[in-house]
Amino acid sequence: MSIWTAEKIILLGFLLKGVCCRDFSISLPENIEALSGSCVIINCRFEIEDKYDGDLTDTATGLWLKDGTHGENNQVFNSRDPKPNHFSGKITGELHEKNCTTVFYNITSNHNGKYFFRIEGNGGLKWNYDEKSTSINVIDSPHKPTVQLYVEQKEVQDQEVLEVLEGSSVSLRCSAETLCSSPPPTLTWSSTPRIPLSESSRLQELISDLNFTATHRQHRVTFTCTITYQLQDKNKTAQNNITLHVQYAPKISPSSSCTRTDVPVCFCEADGNPSPELEWHLSGRPVTNSSNTFISEERLSSTGLRSSITLHQSLTHTSTLQCVSNNTHGTARKQLQLPLCHLQFAGKSLQAHHNIVSSKTVLYNA
Repeated sequence: MSIWTAEKIILLGFLLKGVCCRDFSISLPENIEALSGSCVIINCRFEIEDKYDGDLTDTATGLWLKDGTHGENNQVFNSRDPKPNHFSGKITGELHEKNCTTVFYNITSNHNGKYFFRIEGNGGLKWNYDEKSTSINVIDSPHKPTVQLYVEQKEVQDQEVLEVLEGSSVSLRCSAETLCSSPPPTLTWSSTPRIPLSESSRLQELISDLNFTATHRQHRVTFTCTITYQLQDKNKTAQNNITLHVQYAPKISPSSSCTRTDVPVCFCEADGNPSPELEWHLSGRPVTNSSNTFISEERLSSTGLRSSITLHQSLTHTSTLQCVSNNTHGTARKQLQLPLCHLQFAGKSLQAHHNIVSSKTVLYNA
C-alpha cells in the first residue's frame, strides 16, 4: 500500500467519525429584542448524540428554562404540558427534525432574561443545553427606522449635508428591523409641507422606497418615515425624517411687473438656490443706481429676492426693460411692459410732457 493510499484511508476515517459520532449542541441567537405587547421568535436548532437518534420522535417535548437550569423553578415553557405560570407560546419547528424554533406571545417585562433549551424524548434522551443560551431584552417602544438618501442611484454618505440638484433622480429608503408582531409592522411616508408621495414597499425586508425627480418645490421639505406596530392594546410607532435641500436655477415670479405712477416703477421677484442676484437691463444695457434710476433690493427668504427700479429718464416706444436673475446654476430673464404714458410722444421729451401737464394744472387752478 502506498503512502498516498494510506493517507486517504486515514482522512476518510476521520470524516466518517465526524459524521457518525455527534455530540449535543445547539444553535441560538445570542441576543433578541422584543417589543412589549407583541411576540418574540427564538430561532433554534439542536443536535444530539447519534446513539439517541431512535429516541427523537414526533412525541418529543421541548422545554425552555429561564435564568438557570437547576429545576422546575426555572421552567417557563413546556410544549407538551404547559403550566398556569408558563409563558404563552409554541414550538413552530419540528422537534423530530431537530428544529426547536419557538414563539412567545404577549411579551411583557417578565420575559427579560436568559433562556436555555431542554429536549426530552423516549428512552434516555433528556438533555439541558446549558452551554449556550439566548438573552431576551424587552423594549417598550420600537426603534426608529433608518432613512437613507440616494441620488442617481448612489448613496449620499454625508447625511448631514443633504443637497441635491434640481432634475436629479432621488430615492429615499426607509428600513427597519423586523420585530415579531401580528400583523407585521408597516412603513409609511409623509411630508411637511404636504406633497403627493408615491412609494414602493418590500414587506418581507421591511423596506420602503420613495422615488421622485427633485424639483425646487421639494427644497426644505421634510420627509418622515413611520413604522407602526398594530398591537392588541394599542398601536406603537417610531419615526425618522430627512430634510432635502434642493439646488436650482433662478425662477422669476410671474407677478413681476410695472406700475403706473408719476414715474415708471417696476418690481421683480426671483427665487433660486443658492440665493440669486438681480439685475436690470434697459434697452439691452445694465442699469445701476444713478440720478436717473433708483434701484432697491429686499431679501424675501433664504432663496428669494425682490428688486424695484424707479426710472427718472426719457423713454421711447422702443425702450425695453428686462429683469435678469442668475446664480451658479443658471440665468432667468423676464421682459417687463413699460407704462405707455411715460414714453416719448411725437418727439417731445418726457420732461416737456410733464411741463405741459403742470402748466395746465396752474391755469385750471387760476
